[in-house]
Amino acid sequence: MRDRPTWRIPVGVLALLAALLTYGIVVAMLSTPIGRLPVLVQLPIYLVLGTIWLLPLRRFLIWMETGRFG
Repeated sequence: MRDRPTWRIPVGVLALLAALLTYGIVVAMLSTPIGRLPVLVQLPIYLVLGTIWLLPLRRFLIWMETGRFG
């Protein structure tokens, strides 16, 4: 339990929002070339792109809370 507020939480939330916005824009830019592929090829691509952003999230949230990445 924290005794006093930390700067990492508001900075972390802003950084997370910026990273997700950037990732969303990149995926949206890829939607035209991906959209030309057959639907059965699009499905695994969008499943991977839709879940890949979760991979660094755990370590990032740990950093926001403790100040360490592990």
